[in-house]
Amino acid sequence: MIDPLTVSRIMDAARIEEVVSDYVTLRRRGANLIGLCPFHDEKTGSFTVSPAKGIFKCFGCGKGGNAVHFIMEYEQVSYYEALKLLAKKYNIEVQERELTDEEKNAQNDRESMFMLNDFARKFFMEQLYGTEEGQNVGMAYFRERGFRDDMIRKFQLGYCPERRDAFSKAALSAGYKTTYLEKTGLSYANDHGQMTDRFHGRVIFPVHTLSGKVVAFGGRILKKDNKIAKYVNSPESEIYHKSNELYGIFFAKQAIVKQDCCYLVEGYTDVISMHQAGIENVVASSGTSLTTGQIRLLHRFTENITILYDGDSAGIKASLRGIDMLLEEGLNIKVLLLPDGEDPDSFARKNNASDFIAYIQQHQVDFIRFKTNLLLQDAGNDPIKRSQLIQDIVRSISVIPSNIVRQVYIKDCSNLLDIDEQTLIHAINNLKIEKKEKDFQKQKSEEARQSMAANETDKSKEKPAEDIPEALQATTLTTANKFEAEARNIIQALVRYGEKELYTQPETGAPVSVGEYIIHELETDGIVFDNPLYMQIIDEFKAHCHDEGFVAENFYKFHVNNKISQLAIDLIAEKYTLSRIHYKQAISENVKRAVKIPTDADRLFELIPRLIYELKILLIKDRQNQLTLQLKQAGHDMSTVASLMAQYEQLTQIRLQLSKELGRLS
Repeated sequence: MIDPLTVSRIMDAARIEEVVSDYVTLRRRGANLIGLCPFHDEKTGSFTVSPAKGIFKCFGCGKGGNAVHFIMEYEQVSYYEALKLLAKKYNIEVQERELTDEEKNAQNDRESMFMLNDFARKFFMEQLYGTEEGQNVGMAYFRERGFRDDMIRKFQLGYCPERRDAFSKAALSAGYKTTYLEKTGLSYANDHGQMTDRFHGRVIFPVHTLSGKVVAFGGRILKKDNKIAKYVNSPESEIYHKSNELYGIFFAKQAIVKQDCCYLVEGYTDVISMHQAGIENVVASSGTSLTTGQIRLLHRFTENITILYDGDSAGIKASLRGIDMLLEEGLNIKVLLLPDGEDPDSFARKNNASDFIAYIQQHQVDFIRFKTNLLLQDAGNDPIKRSQLIQDIVRSISVIPSNIVRQVYIKDCSNLLDIDEQTLIHAINNLKIEKKEKDFQKQKSEEARQSMAANETDKSKEKPAEDIPEALQATTLTTANKFEAEARNIIQALVRYGEKELYTQPETGAPVSVGEYIIHELETDGIVFDNPLYMQIIDEFKAHCHDEGFVAENFYKFHVNNKISQLAIDLIAEKYTLSRIHYKQAISENVKRAVKIPTDADRLFELIPRLIYELKILLIKDRQNQLTLQLKQAGHDMSTVASLMAQYEQLTQIRLQLSKELGRLS
């Protein structure tokens, strides 16, 4: 566990814009920074970072938080693991005591699997450097490939011994459980139930996440055996989804941003050799077709992708669909076909960075032209094949989101294919209409599915009719929704302005804060919120509001309870203003008088009581609705009727008084 003082140091050091920019390309817009959200698929940036407030907020998917929340959400780690990652970034020493067995057992699967992967990484590196077998077999292979020591260490390459259970025994001896050996795929049980190393006798290539954590491994066999796969990779797991990972992204991200370009290759050795040649803005798809997750990962750093193909690559046509996906995301795609017999690995070993980049600049072509030329070679003079080619090219152009870019490609293809531009435009428009129809039908099907699921959920939560009269059920449900909106407004005011002075007591001259006023008004009338997080915020304000240096926004924003801090940041970042009803009127009046338009903070004395009065009026209306129902049920019981009428009249008088107060505040 991390002590509170260290947590405070980490929070103070972690600048939200620095943390987020490690993962997302940000550009300035006024006082804030914006970029493409890393948590949902979007083409126009709605992801906002506020350095002044120390928070991020996506107005597309709704995710928000501070620097710790960003790391938690992106890396899918716990609160304490996120703190440790930030501490490492800012060189803050974290003193942790040894976890007890009970605490180790309480670690969730993800944390345990990451811990085991890190143990495996160290084990494989130790075997490579510190054993005779590792030197004679593993290191000899890397030397043969021409890898320098600095590259071997940079990419944390390793070796797994030929003995089939060497790693498994080491991990079990270190206290790691069989469950996690199997879940990570590092080991598996053989026919006799004994743990066997998946990567035995192989050189090891760790796969790193964007933050540098080892999420998986690739292993290459060094023996010539056609019955055994040359490469073996970690299987899919709770922490590893190959469709979301790119080999080398951790080492390439800064160079990609700096060069505003990324080179996409196929294998591990391609990446390492290009780094060794001095070209660092390179990642590998690791032999898999491009996926949406990988494309989104690249799009956070650049819009310019150059794909490098082997000179004799047979898989180019199979990869064309993945490139269409890149076009659909609005990326600028170029293709480089290396000389015959060369791949990025061999070509990088023969050329330095400047020569390699010069070759790329001279020989790369845009994807549409590359695809057209490639397919034209196959089509020849066959009219059927040419027709299919045109349809294929049109389909690629149709997914490009930019009208201008589409028009440029249409003109180019018209010349290349010797076909009228209008014919291409008509075909593209038809494809776009078909896509919209498919998307619409898909959306309607999803909405219908969600509606059915919601209905089933609502039915499961319904209270039996004999417990509550049917009419009252409907009234209570409607009112509950209204209560939530008003309650949220009040909690928002407490979080944003809780410690600020609202007024001074006439009798004593003592200041009364916004939070103290809100809590006093709620407790005086016995108002309790159904939402437990709201009540916890209120309780903790009462406990800490008089602490030295207490600022409500900071207290809740960095709260140890993740749910509290997430809620607080949502409230801080919401586009809603307390003065929503009279805001336009205030703007109009002040524009006429050419004076400063007041903000919520300038009008607290007016706005905070208004929120309280609006909630109380709503509660009174709800109570009067219930009394009306009870009056109908009372029938001719005059004693009950008189009592209910007296209550109703009393509530009416209170409601009128509150309405007058609201009128006075307007």
